Parts: sequence; structure tokens; C-alpha cells
Amino acid sequence: MNEKAKELKLENTNFVTPHGLDEEEHYTTATELAKIADYALNNEKICNIVRTKTYTVTINGYGKNISNTNELLGYLDGVYGVKTGFTNGANRCLVTATKRGDMDIICIVLGADTKKDRTKDSIKLIEYAFKNYKMIDISNEINTELESWKNKNENKIKIEKGIYSGINLIFDEYNTKEYIVKKDGTEKINIETNGEYYFEAPIEKNKIIGNYKIKLNDEIIEEGKIYIENAIPRKDFKYYLENIIRNYQTYISEVF
Repeated sequence: MNEKAKELKLENTNFVTPHGLDEEEHYTTATELAKIADYALNNEKICNIVRTKTYTVTINGYGKNISNTNELLGYLDGVYGVKTGFTNGANRCLVTATKRGDMDIICIVLGADTKKDRTKDSIKLIEYAFKNYKMIDISNEINTELESWKNKNENKIKIEKGIYSGINLIFDEYNTKEYIVKKDGTEKINIETNGEYYFEAPIEKNKIIGNYKIKLNDEIIEEGKIYIENAIPRKDFKYYLENIIRNYQTYISEVF
């Protein structure tokens, strides 16, 4: 479990017991619980289990109905999981996954005094999120901005002593195609691009010459590098000799 936590880059999570009962060095945070839930929901079997309200199991030939302890499942619109929890140290806890339209959120409530409190607080947080935030497609905006920068800057890049007829710039692929922003318009997606313009040959293929940052206001969502795709060799003695011969031949043809 701790190896998986490291793999998921959870810096404030540590497991001591496999059952989750209270231990001094057994801990996590609301944010990292959300990350764990998000990861777990990619597993189809787990996703199907946590969205099931009731199930019948057979024990020694007898059927027994068991019910999901998640009080929001089947009660609040869009809820499809995930997990209730209680220990004396943690009090009442609830991790809730909710999907409405194209927006999918995970809500974490920890340390509630009663089951009623965790239910009430979870509903408030979930409804607040869907009322005040929306999912937007930012891929077109990013592509347009990067392509515009490329068109403006490809011809500005100079390769001293390089043999080339043109430069082709390429960008790292980005993963963030959609993003959640406030509906009131106070949050804006910006693309900040920086690059160098002067180099000396030779230039290896896919040389890094800059970077871009996708930002929500001042917060960096994602960043990537900008490359010169084509290799550019350095002018050598053979190049200069051939150039002299070509110029001489041109001169002779023009004179005679």
C-alpha cells in the first residue's frame, strides 16, 4: 500500500494497518484520499461494487441481503460511490463521487461528529461545486495559441553556420484537454510561451529551444517543451568549397 502511495505521488499518506483502524503513523489527507478514490475508480470491478446499492450473497445455502452504507447512493443526483468510514480517531467520513453531464467530481468529508453531519456537509459541497463550476474544452484554445506562436517565430530563429532551408517547430503533447473553471468568468486559461532565437550549428534532431505553460490565472496546470524537429548540420570545408564552385559557375554563365 505504501509502495502504491509513492507511485501515486502521495506525500502525506502512510499506511500502518491493512484495515484502517487508528494508529499514530497511519494517516492521509482529504486531497490525497480524493486522488486514491480517483485512481481506484479506474478499476471497473471497484467502480461497479461502490455504485451497487444492495446485493444478495449466499451463505451456507441461504440468501442474505446486504446494503451499501453510503447514504447518498440512490438519494442524491449523480452519486455513484464511493466509501463511508468511521473510527474513534477519524469520526464520520465520506468519500463521494458524483457525475452530472460532463462534470465528474470527488467530494471528501472527514471528521464529522455524526452521520447526519457528514451527509449534510457532503451535499452542501457537491451542490456548491455543480452550481459554481463548469467543465470547458481548452484543447482548441491551446492548439490555436501554440500554432500562432509557431507561425510567428519559426522564421525568427537563426542557426549560425548551419545548413538548412527551414525550421520545423514541434511541441510536447499535453494531457489536459478539459478543465473545470468558475462559472462567473473570474478564471481564465492562459498559454505562456518562451523560446530562444539564436543558435550555432550543429543542431541535433528534436533540440529543446523553449517551453510552454498552460495556466489557470497564475497557476500552472501543465507545461511542455518546444523543439526544433529537424537536425541541422554545420557548414564545413566541403560546403564552402561547393558554394564557391556554384558561385563561380553562376558568374561565368552570366558573363559569357
